[in-house]
Amino acid sequence: MSPTTNPAGPRTISQKVWDNHVVHSAPGEPDVLYIDLHLVHEVTSPQAFEGLRMAGRTMRRPELTLATEDHNVPTADIGAPIVDPVSRKQIDTLRSNAKDYGVTAYPMGNKLQGIVHIIGPEQGLTLPGMTIVCGDSHTATHGAFGSLAFGIGTSEVEHVMATQCLSQVRPKTLGINVDGELPAGSTAKDIILAILGRLGTGGGIGYIAEYRGSAIRALSMEGRMTVCNMTIEGGGRAGVAFRGSLLEACRLCRYERELRQREEAVCKYQEADDQDIGGKWHCDTLAGRDPDRDLPAPGTAIPQTHLCVSTVPGCSPVGSLPKHLSLPEPESHPVVRDDRCR
Repeated sequence: MSPTTNPAGPRTISQKVWDNHVVHSAPGEPDVLYIDLHLVHEVTSPQAFEGLRMAGRTMRRPELTLATEDHNVPTADIGAPIVDPVSRKQIDTLRSNAKDYGVTAYPMGNKLQGIVHIIGPEQGLTLPGMTIVCGDSHTATHGAFGSLAFGIGTSEVEHVMATQCLSQVRPKTLGINVDGELPAGSTAKDIILAILGRLGTGGGIGYIAEYRGSAIRALSMEGRMTVCNMTIEGGGRAGVAFRGSLLEACRLCRYERELRQREEAVCKYQEADDQDIGGKWHCDTLAGRDPDRDLPAPGTAIPQTHLCVSTVPGCSPVGSLPKHLSLPEPESHPVVRDDRCR
């Protein structure tokens, strides 16, 4: 692995993690990043597996890929056969591909099966300083744990399977500061909806959002996961809301063995010196380094919100309004009039 590609001056946590995973870097070219954990599900993986098969390739590191049945799992009668033929075929295909390529997979009925961007935190697989990718737009959820995590497309899924690396243009950093005590009743959901209402659907394109400030520090791990999860709704590449003692994160882990592993990893990173990934992990995400762009969002001004489901096609989060306001008529709402959001 090459040395850091950005050695001069202080860096944000996402930049430190990025630099520590650069396998190859050249002027005018995307960086090649090493990927620590690859999560897959039944919707975006069939074509990737088939691409490997047609090219006669094997998986570079199958032990670093984890599959779960997710998007096509019924919400009721999970033990019964899937009725929808397309959903059933995708599930069956994932099971077959996982068996053929030696990938650990969690089928319906397995106690480890779950939502693809939640099973990592649940099982202690998501750790600070990791690079994590998945063919799912809400992979940024893992950023709450100090990981650099983002969604990828199906061709990229195949690339990670074949090489355990990924070619990516280095994003800029967007510092989002949320200070002050939230009003009664407001939660992490209201924080991120307020941010998205200001940022818009494309304001985060080309950026890794790093959430900081007293309101972010006061959130639980679940709250920080919520904020990071929705980064993609503003166009952001990834989100990081990491701060404080990571021992709090351990309680999200379901199983005792993985819980001990996470505690050991947390202690390792908290004791790390500046030559390890991210240095001191109790620091705020942007400590010592200014972001490329800054977005203040006073926490005291964040009310409970609702989505304007009657006015915004697809229920875009940028159409959120405080609960005490009435929903506007569709033609009077600026988001609906903005063709960029259609």
